[in-house]
Amino acid sequence: MPKTKPFKADPAIIAAMADYFKVLSEGSRLQILICLKLGSMNVMEIAEATGLGQANLSKHLKVLTQAGILSRQPKGTSAYYEIADPIIFELCELACDRISQRVLQQAENMKAFWDKNTDF
Repeated sequence: MPKTKPFKADPAIIAAMADYFKVLSEGSRLQILICLKLGSMNVMEIAEATGLGQANLSKHLKVLTQAGILSRQPKGTSAYYEIADPIIFELCELACDRISQRVLQQAENMKAFWDKNTDF
């Protein structure tokens, strides 16, 4: 097999990817995304659905909006948030599937260990 030249990624792209994953590394932000999967909501509706305090929620909404994951639409005296980048759910589904596979494998390994090392 011929040797290929090692791929060298653009540092700016790597930094942008790292920032994107940092946005998704916060559990409260994932809660917000799951909440908004059903459709747009205002801050009060999101707060009620997630149990997050308004100040904390506003901070997370700002981060998600700045990352381009959410969009904010003013309507009357409220602002409604919605998913701007629906591919986010495919990414989350891939991660959840991989985590599920790992948990199942760990359970199988633990059962095999238990069966091998116990005489009950």
